[in-house]
Amino acid sequence: MNPKSKIQNPKLLVVATGNPGKLREMQAYLADFGWELTLKPADLEVEETGSTFAANAWLKASQVAKATGNWAIADDSGLQVDALDGVPGVYSARYGKTDAERISRLLEELGDEPNRQAQFVCAVAIASPDGVIVLQTEGICRGEILHTPRGAGGFGYDPIFYVPAYKMTFAEMTPELKREISHRGQAFQRLLPQLAILDFRF
Repeated sequence: MNPKSKIQNPKLLVVATGNPGKLREMQAYLADFGWELTLKPADLEVEETGSTFAANAWLKASQVAKATGNWAIADDSGLQVDALDGVPGVYSARYGKTDAERISRLLEELGDEPNRQAQFVCAVAIASPDGVIVLQTEGICRGEILHTPRGAGGFGYDPIFYVPAYKMTFAEMTPELKREISHRGQAFQRLLPQLAILDFRF
């Protein structure tokens, strides 16, 4: 069956994640496009076997699009710590069972290392209903890893990722500021002009 024949709502964009927080962030970025965003089906699991963020974003967007018969958007993001040779990288979400465990493990492995330089990376991909990737972008935000968490906002590694230019961690920033300067924000800033053109294809 041609996946396009299953489309019920041509303005539906399936977000290839089960994370409601990520869905809310994407809804904010795409608020002006008039699309209905929804989480992927809970029983649809995509194994992230890519060795790069871009490869995993492609994989998730393509497989979710083909499985649902709708347009799909996926991002893959994570933290790369310079002194740890880019670890945790693509394994950022699998570095522990909870955010607290992931942060604790990272701080323990980094120890008293004086080089605290790091970067958040986000790759975004959009697939048409037949699974073809039609758009892709990447954003990077440089920062430093603190010795102890700060702030109550955000999620993941946000409490230990400090951005010197703003003298705050991601977890201390307002959602609006984080959306503007974060790795995901930069990826979407590059994506939106292309997305505006793509929107006319519906």
